[in-house]
Amino acid sequence: MPGTGHGNASQLQPFDSAEAALAHIEALYQRACESVRVRHRRFMAGEHEPEPMPDAFYPYVGIEITADRLTANARPTYGSLRKSGVHGTTVTRPDLFHDYLLEQLTLLIDNHGGPVHVGLSGQPIPLPFVIESATADLDPADLRAMERAFYLPNLADIDDRIANSTYRPRPGHPFPLALFDAPRIDLALQRLAHYTGTDPRYFQGFVLLTNYQRYVDDFSEHAEAELAGDNAYTGFIAPGDAVTGRPDGSGLASGGQAPRHLPPMPAYHLARADGLGVTLINIGMGPSNAKTITDHLAVLRPHCWLMIGHCGGLRRSQQLGDYVLAHGYVREDHVLDQDLPTWVPIPPIAEVQLGLEQAVTNVTGLSSREMKDRLRTGTVASTDNRNWEFRFDELYERFSQSRAIAVDMESAAIATNGFRLRVPYGTLLCVSDKPMHGELKLRSMANAFYRTRVAQHLTIGLETIRLLREGGIADLHSRKLRSFDEPAFR
Repeated sequence: MPGTGHGNASQLQPFDSAEAALAHIEALYQRACESVRVRHRRFMAGEHEPEPMPDAFYPYVGIEITADRLTANARPTYGSLRKSGVHGTTVTRPDLFHDYLLEQLTLLIDNHGGPVHVGLSGQPIPLPFVIESATADLDPADLRAMERAFYLPNLADIDDRIANSTYRPRPGHPFPLALFDAPRIDLALQRLAHYTGTDPRYFQGFVLLTNYQRYVDDFSEHAEAELAGDNAYTGFIAPGDAVTGRPDGSGLASGGQAPRHLPPMPAYHLARADGLGVTLINIGMGPSNAKTITDHLAVLRPHCWLMIGHCGGLRRSQQLGDYVLAHGYVREDHVLDQDLPTWVPIPPIAEVQLGLEQAVTNVTGLSSREMKDRLRTGTVASTDNRNWEFRFDELYERFSQSRAIAVDMESAAIATNGFRLRVPYGTLLCVSDKPMHGELKLRSMANAFYRTRVAQHLTIGLETIRLLREGGIADLHSRKLRSFDEPAFR
């Protein structure tokens, strides 16, 4: 039956210590990557004939759980299993995921007892995931020779079936231990670097997603002030891996150079040594961008991502500059319909909602009565059509039936992918226009109240992250994000 063996993993060794298991994973990965590099150097020197590379496989980690070792009510909500049998996964980049892997392995051993088994999987490491530029500037003949000499990425091996709860193990193979296997992670890491212009090692545990350059400018100013203060931040990283260190010389060393042209979705990181800083990404406009970036961000297992963008207010009582705290979404964007059926509800995450509401109070100083007027909680309708106003009559009825209070293009995709990929999520929008009531998004329509609110918006997002971080990270990872047969790794 499925889940009763370690599949084609080999050279398995048992470990009762998470530290020892992780050290062996690191050694296996380093040895595999070095094997690929050595073979690539010989290939570039003219040795094109295929030859075996017995070490060039992803590390594998697995654990066998019997019914008497299951845990009924473990805390936190991850790090434990509810089904007996063998559970395993391939592992990549243990340098990048060191702290994450150490936590997951420690929880597994603490909750179920050892040992965990570590060895080589049957999954070869593709050459471009070790040497990204390996296939660049090759003529067709050399490229065909490289395809014979090395394993290259195969999309048939990369999918989201585990995250989508549609994966079924083959007989003799383990149940999944993690949401993403190694090839899926490696592909995502390369695409993150491409789309954001920054190395994945700089991404932080809390992510703000926006679609306005104004927030990037304000975030850069905030980062400069934070680095000048006495706090835990160690540096600010902009596209091109341009690092600004602390004025006193501690933390990250300054260096790097801004690119001539910005990447499609530039990322900016206010880093901490513990990885619990803030990453801000300007994702641009549209649900496709929102899905693309969160598909890849998810492999880094952030503790939370928040959308802080603009929206159209749908109620007459709203003013430009009012805030909208989403607690439900109408999914008219369609970008995730094939991954998560539209009948699946996207619930609010209570801890995030409370953090956002408290942050609005802290930053604005509004009384409880004023908050009722200036912060509306309700349903946000997300559309894939920026010119939805041209279908006014049809959509007026749909918005009214859904009780939506705002419309945008990205929030539903970000929340839906948070739910699908088990990343806590939240949405706080600022009303920038009221198209159904004659206040269109034109430069002349912005008033002083709106400009004041926009200046506060990023500050509220940052204050929310502070509250969530100080309130206890483990509590963010709600059980409502976890499926029936959930992998143990967060």
